[in-house]
Amino acid sequence: MILAFGKGGQVGTELARLGAVVLGRADADLADPEAAAGAIRSRRPKLVVNAAAWTAVDDAETREDEARAVNAAAPGAMARACADLGVPLVQLSTDYVFDGTGDAPRAPGARVAPLGAYGRTKAEGEAAVRAAGGVHAIVRTSWVFSAHGTNFVRTMLRLGAERDAVRVVADQIGGPTPARALAAAAVSIGGRLAEAPDLSGTYHYAGAPDASWADLARATFAGAGLSCAVEAIASADYPTPAPRPRNSRLDCASTRAAFGLDRPDWRRGLRDVLEELA
Repeated sequence: MILAFGKGGQVGTELARLGAVVLGRADADLADPEAAAGAIRSRRPKLVVNAAAWTAVDDAETREDEARAVNAAAPGAMARACADLGVPLVQLSTDYVFDGTGDAPRAPGARVAPLGAYGRTKAEGEAAVRAAGGVHAIVRTSWVFSAHGTNFVRTMLRLGAERDAVRVVADQIGGPTPARALAAAAVSIGGRLAEAPDLSGTYHYAGAPDASWADLARATFAGAGLSCAVEAIASADYPTPAPRPRNSRLDCASTRAAFGLDRPDWRRGLRDVLEELA
């Protein structure tokens, strides 16, 4: 059995479609880290995927302790339970652990330097997973989208149907990642870890080609047949409580080398999402 956390979330929904048992807050509230560990110990799965997180980036600035419980303490408790049982853990993480400077893709071993509370708590969660000493893969990703949940593509579809034009940031660059591809990658990585535990480590998996938010908005409108125009703006023109990394490019070469997984084409993933929503 594959046990996952994050029921109702984008990746959690896709993991359920792949046959995983996906737990939500009613099953194991990650605000109580030991509840997550207890769920693992009682079910004794063959693989655990943690797709749950406190993802309200701006709210985390004023509620960092709450975000830390979900993003750091809970993954640590999961990792210790998995280590005790000899079960691989795939922990999903984020480009927000980096400061977003420069324009080169960040390698998995690059120094973390989060800009805000969300990134700090996710980096702490990564450290807790490593410290547990079990078989694990920390998989950092970026800009996840799907046909369900709250995400940029769905927001653009709503705004594009309501407005003639939208203003979208164009100086943040990353790899839009289809949730379906990310879920499949997590399962594939976990299965390989069971056979080759020495592959434990930190990896990157994000969509290709790299693009800006404005690029993704234009592709969404074009694919959906919406005539809404996109006005490209700078990050400074759209201030948020939590700063966003401008460079979210992730170097995914080691993931391909270790697991044979290429970066998913987000344009194909976007077509699939639009077809599902239609």
